Amino acid sequence: MRLAAIDIGSNAARLLISDVTIYKDGTLDFTKVNLVRVPLRLGFDVFETGRISDLKKNELIETMKAYRHLLNVYDVKGLKVCATSAMRDALNANEIIREVEQKTNIAINVITGSEEAEILYETHLAETMDAKNMYLYIDVGGGSTELTFYGLNKPVLKKSFDIGTIRMLKDYHIELQWEAMKTYVKSTVKSNLPIVAIGSGGNINKIFSISKRKAGKPLSIEQLREYHKEMSVLTVEERIHRYGFRLDRADVIVPALQIYLSVMRWAGITEIYVPQIGLADGLIKLLYREMSFTSLMGKPS
Repeated sequence: MRLAAIDIGSNAARLLISDVTIYKDGTLDFTKVNLVRVPLRLGFDVFETGRISDLKKNELIETMKAYRHLLNVYDVKGLKVCATSAMRDALNANEIIREVEQKTNIAINVITGSEEAEILYETHLAETMDAKNMYLYIDVGGGSTELTFYGLNKPVLKKSFDIGTIRMLKDYHIELQWEAMKTYVKSTVKSNLPIVAIGSGGNINKIFSISKRKAGKPLSIEQLREYHKEMSVLTVEERIHRYGFRLDRADVIVPALQIYLSVMRWAGITEIYVPQIGLADGLIKLLYREMSFTSLMGKPS
């Protein structure tokens, strides 16, 4: 079965197409067929003016048209589409969503921060980790940061904060949220077991890639500090030249590192795993579960 998910974030929109294989023993395999990312950067409009401009609206519509063509070419059987922080805050979100659906037949569902954290949990990362640890899942986006604290394969706490890389670049009313996140982590992320971080988001994925670490090996908080120190003294143009970053990565990677480092420090965490999956992966797993339930309910008893 071929399924797809579209994640419309504050920095970029991503289309993930995956094949779902069911084996005789009941296990599932989700294999990525294609991933397309377009840096729409909706947050730059929303976090400054409160609205998505006509220019960005048209770029979003054209992106969804392109995604619709790919969905048709790949013969996708199911699709789930979610928009996050920028669309949550945009005063004209509803009218844009209606126009996108009229022109592309793609229905966008704006999810809350807590729903975003719930979907991220659908990746079931903890099931592959050591049960002797507790895990803090840290997902940093352009408009928000989602924290999920879990162990023994079940979530203990979930929380979303309006702190993201584009909000930080725009200095968009983050002081109170920053203090709230600090208080939350220090007061609630506690355990007698060791706590390990799991990071998701394009920025931590990029750091992991340039670190040359082997898959499955964690990054230390010291390594993140070194990258933050090294990159924060460079201009955006210098980061592009030295690391081969795109512009839409070079300007947000330093504030992203600041968020990961702060959360890890507040929680007393020294290592972070980077499995390089994110919201779109969770959406596809959630979609598969919903389609399987619908199919099962439709069968005669």
